[in-house]
Parts: sequence; C-alpha cells; structure tokens
Amino acid sequence: MGGANQAHTKALRAAGLPHITLHGLRRSFGTLSEWVECPVGVVAQIQGHKPSAIAEKHYRRRPLDLLRKWLTKIEGWMLDEAGIPQPEPGAGRLRVAK
Repeated sequence: MGGANQAHTKALRAAGLPHITLHGLRRSFGTLSEWVECPVGVVAQIQGHKPSAIAEKHYRRRPLDLLRKWLTKIEGWMLDEAGIPQPEPGAGRLRVAK
C-alpha cells in the first residue's frame, strides 16, 4: 500500500467512515459535480487530468479564480446535501506561521 493510500485509510478509520478508494472518491466527485452543472473540462482540470479534446488543449485557459468559483459551488452543494453548515467566508484560510 502506497503512502497516499495509507494516509487515506488512516483518515477514514479516524473519522469512522466506511472504506472507499481514492479512485472512488474521484469518480464520485466527477459524478456529483454534474448536479451544479459544472463544465466537464473544469472538473477534469480540478482532478488534474490532461486536456483530451482539441478545444481543451488549445483554446481553453482557466485561471485559478475560475476553478475556485466552480469548486466552491460544488463544495457548497455537497455540504447542503449533507446538512452541514456552510463555513463563514474567510474561515479556515491559510496563514503564515512563524
């Protein structure tokens, strides 16, 4: 079992969650993102896939702010569906530690 898989399994156990593979999580993310009508190319880019179509390879340029917009929308929908309160804007932001 590789490092990422070990860390994933450890996190699932610590949270008391049933086993799901990293691939299963990626597949679920791709499927659930359709509920907010996120463009397929955006989902692929968020997941780190290489562009496959000519238009994606040569004509689509997505800045991080655009990807963040969609990822925030997907996250918000998932939290709503799970009945989890939305985080306050700016909560949980990274900061430099000394």
